[in-house]
Amino acid sequence: MATNDENGNPATCAVDIMDYDENGLYFLTAKGKSFYKRLKTNGYLSLTGIKGEKTLSCISVSVRGEVKEIEAERLSGLLCKNSYMFEIYPTEQSRRALTVFCLFRGFGEWFDLSRKPIERFSFAFGGEKTNSGGYYITDKCNGCGKCLSVCPQNCIDIAGKATIRQENCLHCGNCEKVCPIQTIDRR
Repeated sequence: MATNDENGNPATCAVDIMDYDENGLYFLTAKGKSFYKRLKTNGYLSLTGIKGEKTLSCISVSVRGEVKEIEAERLSGLLCKNSYMFEIYPTEQSRRALTVFCLFRGFGEWFDLSRKPIERFSFAFGGEKTNSGGYYITDKCNGCGKCLSVCPQNCIDIAGKATIRQENCLHCGNCEKVCPIQTIDRR
């Protein structure tokens, strides 16, 4: 996970997402940690989780959004669901340092490098709207095909004018650079 420190610089730490439901993603931290202070001060974080052994077999999920500290009664449920925490904080007294945070509103992207072409999609939660960034070809396109020749994922289709299959696009920008009539917009 990444947050900003007191000087606005990025700061990272390894944190387990311990549970989820329709209200968000839940994790623990100790109140004495710098991470706790950053969460309370900024109320915003970003995280990336990766599953897979090698780069081309990986699936990743990246999320960024708002966090809030939530009620203490959720703590015992998270500890039971993630019992390894009893080894890290073995006594009831030591567990009093822990608190629960919920990532409750934000944006994310799922990215799958194990598929050819790659697959990706964006999502939002907690009342946010999906941010569909990337490159888009306008109606001014003349169908010349130069963009197709530089696309590493071959995700541009031409039927009169070119279109980009967003779910397969790497967002590399090669198409925008070679378009002779500048009909490709980055959003």
